[in-house]
Amino acid sequence: MTARLLGLAGPVVLVAGILAPVANAQATCPIELAVYGDAQSGGEIDFTPTGTSATVTNTFRLILDNNVVLNGIVMWTQDVSRPNGALMYKCPEGDVTGEELAACTLWNGVIYTADDKGAVGLLPAQGVVAPKTLILPDLGPVLRQSRAYGGSGFSKVPSDVFSMKGCQE
Repeated sequence: MTARLLGLAGPVVLVAGILAPVANAQATCPIELAVYGDAQSGGEIDFTPTGTSATVTNTFRLILDNNVVLNGIVMWTQDVSRPNGALMYKCPEGDVTGEELAACTLWNGVIYTADDKGAVGLLPAQGVVAPKTLILPDLGPVLRQSRAYGGSGFSKVPSDVFSMKGCQE
Protein backbone atom coordinates (compact mmCIF):
# COMPACT_ATOMS: atom_id res chain seq x y z
CA MET A 1 0.00 0.00 0.00
CA THR A 2 2.82 2.42 0.92
CA ALA A 3 4.62 1.56 -2.31
CA ARG A 4 1.48 2.40 -4.29
CA LEU A 5 1.14 5.75 -2.54
CA LEU A 6 4.80 6.54 -3.13
CA GLY A 7 4.39 5.54 -6.77
CA LEU A 8 1.61 8.11 -7.12
CA ALA A 9 3.77 10.88 -5.65
CA GLY A 10 5.69 11.28 -8.92
CA PRO A 11 2.63 12.13 -11.06
CA VAL A 12 1.26 14.42 -8.34
CA VAL A 13 4.53 16.37 -8.22
CA LEU A 14 4.60 16.48 -12.03
CA VAL A 15 1.02 17.82 -12.23
CA ALA A 16 1.75 20.38 -9.50
CA GLY A 17 4.87 21.45 -11.41
CA ILE A 18 2.81 21.97 -14.57
CA LEU A 19 -0.08 23.78 -12.86
CA ALA A 20 2.03 26.10 -10.68
CA PRO A 21 3.30 28.22 -13.61
CA VAL A 22 -0.26 28.51 -14.99
CA ALA A 23 -1.60 29.66 -11.62
CA ASN A 24 1.34 32.06 -11.23
CA ALA A 25 0.77 33.50 -14.73
CA GLN A 26 -2.89 34.10 -13.90
CA ALA A 27 -1.98 35.71 -10.59
CA THR A 28 0.24 38.29 -12.30
CA CYS A 29 -1.61 38.74 -15.58
CA PRO A 30 -2.49 42.35 -16.45
CA ILE A 31 -6.11 42.92 -17.43
CA GLU A 32 -5.16 43.89 -21.00
CA LEU A 33 -3.86 40.33 -21.62
CA ALA A 34 -6.46 38.36 -19.64
CA VAL A 35 -8.66 35.63 -21.11
CA TYR A 36 -11.97 34.67 -19.47
CA GLY A 37 -14.35 31.82 -20.18
CA ASP A 38 -18.03 31.08 -19.66
CA ALA A 39 -18.79 27.50 -18.63
CA GLN A 40 -22.41 27.68 -19.85
CA SER A 41 -21.78 28.53 -23.52
CA GLY A 42 -18.06 28.08 -24.01
CA GLY A 43 -17.87 31.80 -24.83
CA GLU A 44 -14.59 33.58 -24.26
CA ILE A 45 -13.63 37.17 -23.45
CA ASP A 46 -10.17 38.21 -24.65
CA PHE A 47 -8.80 41.58 -23.59
CA THR A 48 -6.31 43.45 -25.77
CA PRO A 49 -4.18 46.53 -25.12
CA THR A 50 -6.18 49.69 -25.80
CA GLY A 51 -3.34 51.97 -26.77
CA THR A 52 -3.47 55.67 -26.06
CA SER A 53 -7.19 56.38 -26.23
CA ALA A 54 -8.29 59.33 -24.13
CA THR A 55 -11.70 57.78 -23.38
CA VAL A 56 -11.52 54.00 -23.86
CA THR A 57 -9.89 52.31 -20.86
CA ASN A 58 -10.25 48.66 -21.96
CA THR A 59 -10.72 46.83 -25.25
CA PHE A 60 -11.96 43.25 -25.52
CA ARG A 61 -13.92 40.85 -27.67
CA LEU A 62 -16.51 38.24 -26.81
CA ILE A 63 -16.11 35.13 -28.96
CA LEU A 64 -19.25 32.99 -29.20
CA ASP A 65 -20.08 29.80 -31.07
CA ASN A 66 -20.47 29.82 -34.88
CA ASN A 67 -17.50 32.24 -35.06
CA VAL A 68 -19.59 35.20 -33.88
CA VAL A 69 -17.34 37.92 -32.46
CA LEU A 70 -18.65 40.91 -30.53
CA ASN A 71 -16.26 43.83 -30.12
CA GLY A 72 -16.15 45.43 -26.70
CA ILE A 73 -14.93 48.65 -25.17
CA VAL A 74 -15.02 50.13 -21.70
CA MET A 75 -15.28 53.83 -20.91
CA TRP A 76 -15.50 55.18 -17.37
CA THR A 77 -18.46 57.43 -16.69
CA GLN A 78 -17.88 60.96 -15.38
CA ASP A 79 -20.65 61.52 -12.81
CA VAL A 80 -20.45 58.40 -10.69
CA SER A 81 -17.22 56.71 -11.72
CA ARG A 82 -18.14 53.32 -13.24
CA PRO A 83 -16.63 51.16 -16.01
CA ASN A 84 -19.37 51.23 -18.64
CA GLY A 85 -18.87 48.39 -21.11
CA ALA A 86 -20.42 48.00 -24.54
CA LEU A 87 -20.52 45.01 -26.89
CA MET A 88 -21.02 45.75 -30.58
CA TYR A 89 -21.77 43.57 -33.59
CA LYS A 90 -20.97 44.44 -37.20
CA CYS A 91 -20.61 48.18 -36.64
CA PRO A 92 -19.78 50.31 -39.68
CA GLU A 93 -16.14 51.35 -40.08
CA GLY A 94 -14.83 54.90 -39.75
CA ASP A 95 -16.87 57.85 -38.51
CA VAL A 96 -20.24 56.66 -37.29
CA THR A 97 -23.23 58.58 -36.04
CA GLY A 98 -24.71 58.03 -32.60
CA GLU A 99 -27.70 56.38 -34.25
CA GLU A 100 -25.47 53.94 -36.18
CA LEU A 101 -23.52 53.13 -33.02
CA ALA A 102 -26.73 52.52 -31.06
CA ALA A 103 -28.00 50.20 -33.81
CA CYS A 104 -24.92 47.95 -33.64
CA THR A 105 -24.55 47.94 -29.82
CA LEU A 106 -26.04 44.73 -28.44
CA TRP A 107 -25.23 45.15 -24.73
CA ASN A 108 -23.99 47.88 -22.44
CA GLY A 109 -23.64 48.12 -18.71
CA VAL A 110 -21.29 48.32 -15.77
CA ILE A 111 -18.70 45.51 -15.63
CA TYR A 112 -18.12 44.14 -12.15
CA THR A 113 -15.41 41.84 -10.83
CA ALA A 114 -15.18 39.34 -8.00
CA ASP A 115 -12.21 37.87 -6.18
CA ASP A 116 -11.72 34.44 -4.59
CA LYS A 117 -13.37 35.61 -1.38
CA GLY A 118 -16.47 36.94 -3.12
CA ALA A 119 -15.61 40.62 -2.78
CA VAL A 120 -17.20 42.55 -5.66
CA GLY A 121 -15.40 45.43 -7.36
CA LEU A 122 -15.25 47.34 -10.63
CA LEU A 123 -13.30 46.43 -13.76
CA PRO A 124 -9.85 48.04 -13.56
CA ALA A 125 -8.17 49.97 -16.37
CA GLN A 126 -5.06 48.66 -18.13
CA GLY A 127 -1.89 48.00 -16.17
CA VAL A 128 -3.68 46.42 -13.19
CA VAL A 129 -3.64 42.71 -12.32
CA ALA A 130 -6.63 40.97 -13.86
CA PRO A 131 -9.47 40.00 -11.52
CA LYS A 132 -10.47 36.34 -11.16
CA THR A 133 -14.08 36.80 -12.26
CA LEU A 134 -16.01 39.21 -14.49
CA ILE A 135 -19.72 39.91 -14.10
CA LEU A 136 -21.61 41.48 -17.01
CA PRO A 137 -25.16 41.96 -15.65
CA ASP A 138 -28.00 40.78 -17.91
CA LEU A 139 -25.59 39.82 -20.70
CA GLY A 140 -27.26 36.47 -21.45
CA PRO A 141 -30.87 37.68 -21.61
CA VAL A 142 -29.95 40.76 -23.66
CA LEU A 143 -27.89 38.75 -26.17
CA ARG A 144 -30.69 36.18 -26.53
CA GLN A 145 -32.90 39.04 -27.79
CA SER A 146 -30.23 40.45 -30.12
CA ARG A 147 -30.01 40.25 -33.89
CA ALA A 148 -26.81 38.17 -33.58
CA TYR A 149 -28.67 35.27 -31.92
CA GLY A 150 -30.08 32.37 -33.94
CA GLY A 151 -30.09 31.82 -37.68
CA SER A 152 -26.51 32.24 -38.87
CA GLY A 153 -25.54 33.88 -35.56
CA PHE A 154 -24.60 32.29 -32.26
CA SER A 155 -26.76 29.61 -30.66
CA LYS A 156 -25.27 29.19 -27.16
CA VAL A 157 -26.18 32.06 -24.85
CA PRO A 158 -23.48 32.99 -22.32
CA SER A 159 -24.14 33.55 -18.66
CA ASP A 160 -23.31 36.84 -16.97
CA VAL A 161 -20.23 35.40 -15.19
CA PHE A 162 -16.84 34.72 -16.77
CA SER A 163 -13.89 33.12 -14.95
CA MET A 164 -10.24 33.75 -15.74
CA LYS A 165 -8.81 31.05 -18.00
CA GLY A 166 -5.35 32.39 -18.65
CA CYS A 167 -3.09 35.12 -19.86
CA GLN A 168 -2.01 35.87 -23.42
CA GLU A 169 1.72 35.98 -24.12
